[in-house]
Amino acid sequence: MLLDQKDVVKLINCAQKRVDRHTSEKQGWTGQCDTPYYMEQDLPILLCDKSKDQDVEALLATQFSLIPRAHYSGIKKNLRRLVCPPPFVTRKNVDLLLSQLFERSDRPRVLIVGGGTIGEGMEPFYTDSRIELISFDIYPSPNVQFVADAHCIPLKEDSFDAVIVQAVLEHVFYPDRVVEEVHRVLKDDGFVYAETPFLQQVHEGAYDFTRYTESGHRLLFRHFRLIKSGACSGAGTQLLWALEGFFTGLFRSKYLGKLVKVLFFWIMLFDYLIPDSYNIDSANGVYFLGSKSSSTVSELDIVQHYNGAQ
Repeated sequence: MLLDQKDVVKLINCAQKRVDRHTSEKQGWTGQCDTPYYMEQDLPILLCDKSKDQDVEALLATQFSLIPRAHYSGIKKNLRRLVCPPPFVTRKNVDLLLSQLFERSDRPRVLIVGGGTIGEGMEPFYTDSRIELISFDIYPSPNVQFVADAHCIPLKEDSFDAVIVQAVLEHVFYPDRVVEEVHRVLKDDGFVYAETPFLQQVHEGAYDFTRYTESGHRLLFRHFRLIKSGACSGAGTQLLWALEGFFTGLFRSKYLGKLVKVLFFWIMLFDYLIPDSYNIDSANGVYFLGSKSSSTVSELDIVQHYNGAQ
């Protein structure tokens, strides 16, 4: 469950430099500590060391996010669940991660990077009272305890038993830096679980930058020991995304694209009929579950890691 706000603040670097922007003259940006922060409606807002005051004002002026966040209810919520069900692979991976966490600790501390929206299959981390959950994103929501930039996570090193990075790395400028930060805040042998797109259409417009093959994803997490990796959504799901994109572009209508996705949702079931090796080569998205390591996987090991059908 989400950790209490007062306990989260204890983990924030330089928490003593709190600044309320409504009552102070930006004195928090004096450079006296690594990560000074602002408060906005009791929500800590933390930026990287090199950020300027105007960056904070721009962030606040846009209500922290330039991407509109859809909220679904009623029939729309049910239709979304139909076309975007929690992937079976994700649920299995979450169960495995939870079992390994509780083998090591009765009360594991978990960090979710980009947790403004609860990710598909991630509900157990929010509902299990044994988990000390911390979540942040670049915009405020009821699911986060602070706003921050994943390129410089403003939390103490060696603080977490696990970090989850689901559908985030495609939206950051420098994924390597984010993964380095994940490595830093993890305890020795702490776990990381990541899901990242491979063959997906652009989403979130101008804030979508990167895609990874399964091998490329392993390379990104080269400072972690492999526990499990592969396709979290396969060729069937990828085809459904392609059909949505095709009809959206052909008729210049995103609504028609969504309708096609609803009508042909059953195509995703082919993920379960296609062998894993072929899904890896045509994956809609890939995953990595690993543990923090002090060594680096070699280039040869990365090449030998390939488990596709070619």
